Amino acid sequence: MSETTVKTGHPKGLWVLFGTEMWERFNFYGMRAILTLFMVNSLMMKEEEASIIYGGFLGLCYLTPMLGGFISDRFFGNRNCIMIGGVMMAIGQMMLFFSASVFSTNLGLANTLMWSALGIIVFGNGFFKPNISSMVGSLYPKQEKSKLDTAFTIFYMGINIGAFLGQFICPLIGDVKDSGGIRDVHAFKWGFLAASIAMILGTAIFFFLKNKYVVTPEGKPIGGLPSGNDTADYEEGESQKAEFSMASIFKAVIIFAIVFFIFNYFTEGDNVVKTIIYPIIYASGVSLAALILMDSTLTKVETDRIWVIYIMSFFIIFFWAAFEQAGSSLTFIADNQTDRTFLFGWQMPASMVQIFNGLFVVIFAFPFSVLWDKLRAKNSEPLSTVKQSIGLLLIAVSYFIIAHNVKDLGNTGLLAIKWLILLYLIQTFAELCLSPIGLSLVGKLAPKRFASLAYGVFFISSAAGYALSGTLGSILPATGDKFKKASELGIDLQGVLDKSITPTPEQLKLLDANQISAYNHSFAGFEITNLYEFFMVFVVLCGIASLILFLLTPVIKKMMHGVR
Repeated sequence: MSETTVKTGHPKGLWVLFGTEMWERFNFYGMRAILTLFMVNSLMMKEEEASIIYGGFLGLCYLTPMLGGFISDRFFGNRNCIMIGGVMMAIGQMMLFFSASVFSTNLGLANTLMWSALGIIVFGNGFFKPNISSMVGSLYPKQEKSKLDTAFTIFYMGINIGAFLGQFICPLIGDVKDSGGIRDVHAFKWGFLAASIAMILGTAIFFFLKNKYVVTPEGKPIGGLPSGNDTADYEEGESQKAEFSMASIFKAVIIFAIVFFIFNYFTEGDNVVKTIIYPIIYASGVSLAALILMDSTLTKVETDRIWVIYIMSFFIIFFWAAFEQAGSSLTFIADNQTDRTFLFGWQMPASMVQIFNGLFVVIFAFPFSVLWDKLRAKNSEPLSTVKQSIGLLLIAVSYFIIAHNVKDLGNTGLLAIKWLILLYLIQTFAELCLSPIGLSLVGKLAPKRFASLAYGVFFISSAAGYALSGTLGSILPATGDKFKKASELGIDLQGVLDKSITPTPEQLKLLDANQISAYNHSFAGFEITNLYEFFMVFVVLCGIASLILFLLTPVIKKMMHGVR
């Protein structure tokens, strides 16, 4: 690669990683778009149960990068882990295809295949995700680290092109209704098959092009076995190997156990995902963060910068908790209480409505990248903390608008699809302020010996956000379809929910058999009785988080020691 190219352009390896990640995101987001609807309509789960499983699945997908990052840093290297993860995810999607093929004749087997598939995808994602993100940062020599914000925005555009394609194609062939509005519950399998094929394509791109393009400016392969690391890759005075004593590992285990039991104790219900998986996610984040800080080689500057990563990671939890309602509560609302009439009278599939996020990112990622570059050239670029606080504020605004528009819907009114489209537009702006900037910040602040592991910590914050999203999604109040179905069964559901009517045991059985809850759910001690109250939960959480993060900016700026 010429000196001019190094100075003015992005390395070709970025586009290889772009293509690999694009097809992987097609696979992931395409499956995600139809997953909860498959659970509810084919596997006959309640919406609240599907939301909890959905949150737990996504949470584990962002927890296992901790394990994948550790294995990569210590044993296999980035390249091998990406290949392992890609193959595992392709297999998992194929198992979902088989689950969606046999549910009508063997529901038990379909459930077993579904759980097994999600488990394989979880670990495959753990191998894949932190390593490909880490390799983006490794493409750039030390003198070009200022390009990382732009590089990660380009990389993030690849993610969302894949998300857009997946959220278009998988629902188009997998979420199908006839002219009478009756869903073909057997069509989900084709969406899962398309996701599997996309993952095979992404893995093949990386396998055939990695040796030629995923290299340093000098031509040295990036992401090989850890034993091949070069001293020149590290900052001056930076330790090349983390030093974890047995005492520090033991302390981390104790911290994990304490945090796990605290969350487990205060979690109500008997759902294993909610009572076991969620506490594991929260405890893993806290204990891993503590373990890294116990590394004896850390300098004062490195410690401060790692704390910045932790602070930013904490606040990103609230972002993902709100943002990831797309695949659960917002999909159920789109399916059951939204007029989805789009262009020329076409009824858009409910699972496809979330496509607007990926579409808007593809449209606006480059303008945002240019905006940051121009502000940087004028020395006016906001700090990463300010960008993230703006992102959280925009999320709060998006939910405030949607809350206002559902306030008077009642039990039979339909939300116009334009309001969901506006919500996804505003949330896209929020995402472009927050998520790719967060990835870039980890690349700038993390010591190289913690490269993939630090990304693992960052992704654990996403895991915690997804777990919280599952909890919040499960408090979705009854939508119009539930009231209509209950009325057909001769039950006044509003009276049951208001406790003005006491249902008979037979009526309770009827409601349960039709996947209808006979009570309103609560959050933080508040009963959620309607959609307005449901959406205001996100307004309050994200609004408060935005304000606190903004106020912490001066302190965080000092702790970054010159990194922007």
